[in-house]
Amino acid sequence: MPSDSESCRDERLFRKGPVAIVGAAALYPRACGLDQYWELLNQECPVDSIESRTLDDLEIDLAQFGIPPAQAGAMARMQLLMLDAARQCLSDAGHPRRALPADRTDVITGTCFGLDRQHANALRIEGSRYAREVELAAVAEGVDQAVAQAAAQELRSLVARHTGASPHDRVGEMASTIPARIAAAFTFHGRTLAVESADATSFVAIDHAVHNLRRKVSDAVLVVAGQRWESPFVARALRAKGLLGPMNSGTAGPESDRVGEGVGALLLKRLSSAVQDGDRIYAVILDSSVSHDSRPGAFRYSRSAELRSTVALASLRSAGASAESVTYVECVGSEVKGEAEAELKSLAGVHGGAAPASVLVGSVRDRLGNTFANAGVAAVTKVALALHHQRIPPQRGLGGAAESDFLGTPLRLPTRSEEWRANDDITPRRAVVHGASLTGTVCHLVIQEHGGFGAEVDEPNGPRDRRTSSAPDRVGKAVGRTAAEPVSVPRPEPIAVVGLAGRFAGAPDAESFWQVVISGETRIGPVPESVLDRDLHYAPGAVSLTHSYTDQGGHVPAPEEPPGDACITPLRHAAMDDVQRLALAVGAELFRGRVAHEGGEPGARGVAGRLAGRGLVAIGTNLGLTRERQSTAQLSLRSWDEAVGRLTALDGLSPLQKKALMVSVREGKSGALNDAMSPVLLDGCLASGAAALLAHEYRLDAVPLGVEAACASSLAALDICVGALRQGTADFAVTGGVELACNTRDMVLCSALGLLSHGKNAPFDQAADGFSPGNGCGLFLLKRYSDARRDGDEIIGLIRGIGASNDAKSLIAPDVEGQLLAMQRAFTEVDFGPSAVDYLEAHGTGTKVGDRVEIAAAARMYGGERRARPLEIGSAKSFFGHTFAAAGSAGLLRTLLAMRAGTLPPNANLRTLNPALGLDAIPAVVSTEPSPWSRQPGQPRRAAVSSFGTGGINYHVLVEEHLDGAR
Repeated sequence: MPSDSESCRDERLFRKGPVAIVGAAALYPRACGLDQYWELLNQECPVDSIESRTLDDLEIDLAQFGIPPAQAGAMARMQLLMLDAARQCLSDAGHPRRALPADRTDVITGTCFGLDRQHANALRIEGSRYAREVELAAVAEGVDQAVAQAAAQELRSLVARHTGASPHDRVGEMASTIPARIAAAFTFHGRTLAVESADATSFVAIDHAVHNLRRKVSDAVLVVAGQRWESPFVARALRAKGLLGPMNSGTAGPESDRVGEGVGALLLKRLSSAVQDGDRIYAVILDSSVSHDSRPGAFRYSRSAELRSTVALASLRSAGASAESVTYVECVGSEVKGEAEAELKSLAGVHGGAAPASVLVGSVRDRLGNTFANAGVAAVTKVALALHHQRIPPQRGLGGAAESDFLGTPLRLPTRSEEWRANDDITPRRAVVHGASLTGTVCHLVIQEHGGFGAEVDEPNGPRDRRTSSAPDRVGKAVGRTAAEPVSVPRPEPIAVVGLAGRFAGAPDAESFWQVVISGETRIGPVPESVLDRDLHYAPGAVSLTHSYTDQGGHVPAPEEPPGDACITPLRHAAMDDVQRLALAVGAELFRGRVAHEGGEPGARGVAGRLAGRGLVAIGTNLGLTRERQSTAQLSLRSWDEAVGRLTALDGLSPLQKKALMVSVREGKSGALNDAMSPVLLDGCLASGAAALLAHEYRLDAVPLGVEAACASSLAALDICVGALRQGTADFAVTGGVELACNTRDMVLCSALGLLSHGKNAPFDQAADGFSPGNGCGLFLLKRYSDARRDGDEIIGLIRGIGASNDAKSLIAPDVEGQLLAMQRAFTEVDFGPSAVDYLEAHGTGTKVGDRVEIAAAARMYGGERRARPLEIGSAKSFFGHTFAAAGSAGLLRTLLAMRAGTLPPNANLRTLNPALGLDAIPAVVSTEPSPWSRQPGQPRRAAVSSFGTGGINYHVLVEEHLDGAR
């Protein structure tokens, strides 16, 4: 363990090495492949057609990815597109001939808004309710009961055929299944996760990839980002937000009227590795920076030119580059008037020292439209290709600005394709990419050519330009260059947990959570009728595609009112998704006692006095929110009204009777959407909205993002935050997870796979037969250990190590070797062995196979050394159910509270321990009563927390008690 904070600061300075782009892919409606993409970018007068901006017609051969036919029909279309983009990118980089380090290759994907399979599954559920409304309306109009029932069943069958149904729908609809499927197809075993940060999504994904490479927790990262506009509700919400023009206006609107679809991919490696491996290098990323403009109220783009300038100049300093050395700027702004003006003002100021008309400015939006989650990857790919070809594509205006608007400034629009001339001072050709999101994030990348220029790596100080002789595309040892890997990284600094909060079944806050745990009594029980309509969707004992065979769960109601310290209108709170409301309520608990009044807008509150510097808010969540799914389904059902009139069961009705029936259905349709859409509705569709709410309402200078890694989402979010703190790109972080798994859709879909318990969650019990769904949210406030001690914070516990892996074998079945790999990686970050760990907070789902595999992996890791006492094993799911994306936060919360109390926590619902688990071989015990957690001589209490997600995603965290005195 580090003896002082100085070595930790040295560790953060150590990580500034450049990152090489060694592969790319482009799938756009008019450009399927890099060659076509480059051709499209260079067309002087590209054909423009809004109707052509779709990826529906692209055919993809599933057989090449080894996907079982039983799973193919349940896959989201985006999953197929991203698989093909990954294949294209890897092939472009020479894979598999040029093999990647499989165990240390990460896959990060980025999407925004719901996927088609999510919408279909929601429509199937809402369709059953709609059919019942038709039945009731028919009876009210005098139709015979039997005829009305037959009509309802016919309508359900029509909806089922339209949407399709498969036992694998729950897996196929998940955003995190996409990176997991890619990892499985190409046998990668590194970190696997999906992220969302509105239209900064792909910037955040690239930023995280760069940090993982610099920290040397990964050797290669495949970033895939895509956008499809699959929901008519989202399109309407975009218009209400002012990001799209009115429908059917008959006029060509501004650039902000245009949306586009696309999927792109980048393969990144450390430059030193790429040179040593002889990779072709398109371009080199010198710096990636993100910052945030926090403002209470509805989400909107930052209009601060000052913030943009500050971020850009800091990014250039970090890259060791001057603004005068930049000769091209790629803009990825919204082109909304105020935001576009701030962007151009910032550019003119940052590059004001350059000669007039010497800095060319462009945006790929003039060819693709707004590809939202994909926009950053599309822009970086454009710049990388331009550097590679040494040509700058033409531009047709920018943000409503014409060529004449740049007169007298250092900026110029390239109206024709032109050569990217070498710099007179023999420095490399260099570009920057600007981006922004509607949640207030500002992004900046510094990118330069490789080619005939090398970048020596001065390992505390970063890259240093030097001129070399001309070289071919593929460079390596054959041209006399060798690049030694940097020296090994010092053991990483511990991360202090300085705040925690949570809300789970029967536990409205962290204190009551602990009281539930030590009571030993489960809070799983029958869910309310408002959650599961038993007449429509409950069929005990039967596995089906339309019903849940259980009505048990750990229910938590969504807050009806915003917390008292939040400046949120009732209209805006009503428009939020339930997970956003729950996260906001738990956030209020997290910051209670830290919140201080700030000047500015009335009601604005902040924690700036206690949380200085830059931050990160990363929250594990499902990337397809219920609010959007249900709204999309309800909007889609409007088109089914005509189908009701054509039902054969209603053939006996006269046209007048059918008309009266349809009027009755429309008037009584539950959850009908108003034609007048509110500007705040879009905010409730963003999975990153939970994180953005916390950043804005508490005035945190912190970039918000949503993270999905299936049931390991919370620990994946924790991993991102720990990495940012250790890298020095964040000074504090808020992390955790939130999900409301007690809902009809998830209960039906999980029942179809036989995953749910017929009774109650009973991990490690002989009678365990599955899990019970649960709602919940757990949040944590993190700082570097040295900073927490400096600030005098209460340190609840220390995050010492995190390990992650992907099984790369099955999307459903757990794997011993994959889980073991995550555990082993966690221990490489600490100075103690498995025998020093007293307690294991297991994933503990309560499925027979899952429990057996998890204990087998734990036995391999924790049973190899002589132990002073048996390893205690437990699972929070026995009390609160399986909270999916929030599961890891429940486990970490339970572990930290147990550590603080000095009490080993008990388990609920355990009657007969499953003898097949072989706990004696570790040795380990699963207790049903709380017991004192005594310290082993000379060392603090230590614990481990596991989360394993669908798709073979594995995380293992090592936690240590904080004792007085420097560590």
